[in-house]
Amino acid sequence: MIFQTLFECLDLTGWLLFSFAVLLLTDVVRNWRPANFPHGPWAAPFFGNVFTGGDFKSLEKLADDYGPVFSLRRGSERSVFISGYKMVKEALVNHMDSFIDRPVIPLFNVVFKGLGVSLSNGNTWKKHRKFIISHLRYFGEGHKSLEKYIQVESSILCQVFKDEQGKPFDPKFIMTNAVGNIIASVVFGRRFEYSDQSLLEVLKLDNEAIFLVGTARVELYNILPGLMQYLPGPHQTVLNNYKKIMTFLEGEVQKHQETWNPDDPRDYIDMYLAEMEKNKEDPQSAFSFESLLVSMLDLIEAATESPTATLYWGFVFMLHHPEIQEKAQAEIDREIGPFRQPSLSDRPNLPYVDAMIHEMQRMGNILPLGFPKMASKDTTLGGFFIPKGTAINTMLASVLFDKNEWETPHVFNPQHFLDSEGQFRKRDAFLPFSAGKRACIGENLTRMELFLFFTSILQRFTLSPAPGEMPSLEGRQGFSYTPQQFRIVAVPR
Repeated sequence: MIFQTLFECLDLTGWLLFSFAVLLLTDVVRNWRPANFPHGPWAAPFFGNVFTGGDFKSLEKLADDYGPVFSLRRGSERSVFISGYKMVKEALVNHMDSFIDRPVIPLFNVVFKGLGVSLSNGNTWKKHRKFIISHLRYFGEGHKSLEKYIQVESSILCQVFKDEQGKPFDPKFIMTNAVGNIIASVVFGRRFEYSDQSLLEVLKLDNEAIFLVGTARVELYNILPGLMQYLPGPHQTVLNNYKKIMTFLEGEVQKHQETWNPDDPRDYIDMYLAEMEKNKEDPQSAFSFESLLVSMLDLIEAATESPTATLYWGFVFMLHHPEIQEKAQAEIDREIGPFRQPSLSDRPNLPYVDAMIHEMQRMGNILPLGFPKMASKDTTLGGFFIPKGTAINTMLASVLFDKNEWETPHVFNPQHFLDSEGQFRKRDAFLPFSAGKRACIGENLTRMELFLFFTSILQRFTLSPAPGEMPSLEGRQGFSYTPQQFRIVAVPR
């Protein structure tokens, strides 16, 4: 009776207003903040905080307003952000088993499908992480030394720098190719000549995709995937790039299958094929052709994006601080000399160089918001209740620039990693690779690459900016934080 009377009284405008009121009430009820859930800024109906800046600087301001544990809502999904060394350590180390899962991110899910290691959970993640770590350990300690591959690539890289003959050039994709060749040796069993554009094209596509994933327009896909999949935009570029990368990886696997000898594994692909064969009768096996492709992509991204961006930032810092470059070169000259190639055994004798490279990582701040995680069980953090299934973001930038942990947090200062006697010292708040069970699987390889590549370059060249082109210290914020394009001059010493 009530509804019949209401129907008779309302005209079209009235019905539209009534429908909107019902939708608004439904949205408010459905997205009501759980009891004792972390606070955050007011969320607009339907959209939540989608218009709130998602870059690490904007989020740091929110941490100042709402505390080290706060929340945002994108559409109907709530995410918790954790800021500052003490609280990030509490989450990643003291509660490591509470925040061990990955959330389902619609755009990533189209590409990675919950397979591989970086975005998988449960048995798939455990099996692949163990397999990858085992393979990297075998590769490093067996007859094929990772250090040797990096040393060979360093020599080739320095020759490419020398061929520039002291003229200005952009080192970004030269470094991308060099770093990419190390993981290519691990995954494909071979390096690619710099004149061979196939690997470089894959790395460029991946670099573009990683940048775009962190932009606001692509974030809309994760909020409204059902609608956005039919609309044009940068999210389509991301998906097309990954499709091309997967086609390349599939071709490499097919080449291996044609020449595969289970008794003589050449690389990661061969060992994965052997694992697939060993588990072929197990219907629950985590190892499959599709998982192989995704895990290869995991390795390439983990072992290329971070070291390349860090080295690129390193050049920026050297151009802005020639006195630091000169001091590092003096230490290299004293301990290694101008001719012998640097090795990992030199690192303990190069405390200033080691400190400088660590400071490059700290100030470079490659992954300022960390990699998204998800509460695997109901948890209390910082006095707040975080329900199982809640997306978690540990803000690594807030750790690397924590004013309570670093003497000069916003200044490039190698002294952060040196004691009173000039010896290298570790810092607890140095977490560029995150921490806990989800720490970056490429950490050890990246540390080797940064030391050997950068030490070799400073041994043989003095770096300066192109005339009138001092690079900016402000980076480009995508999914990762990278320098803006610039050119350098590398003068042989």
